[in-house]
Amino acid sequence: MKTFQYTINEELGMHARAAGLVLQLAKEFRSSIVISNKGKSGDLKKLLSVIDLDIQYQDTVTVTVTGPDEDVAAEEMQAFFEENL
Repeated sequence: MKTFQYTINEELGMHARAAGLVLQLAKEFRSSIVISNKGKSGDLKKLLSVIDLDIQYQDTVTVTVTGPDEDVAAEEMQAFFEENL
């Protein structure tokens, strides 16, 4: 299991377009990828699950990756968050 935390720097938070992009990346991996915000969790491979978390600017989220390709998945997910959110 790999975990990282990230504080959202995008002023619009994780809006639908950003959520859609992260979802596309997450679906490339076989590992389970879960994002948590304010005590709630969602599957990063399901758009409504992510949107329901209502991730806003300056929220600190936790991303947990578990599975056969967790090392690569966690590294690429973290890079995506840093570059886009």
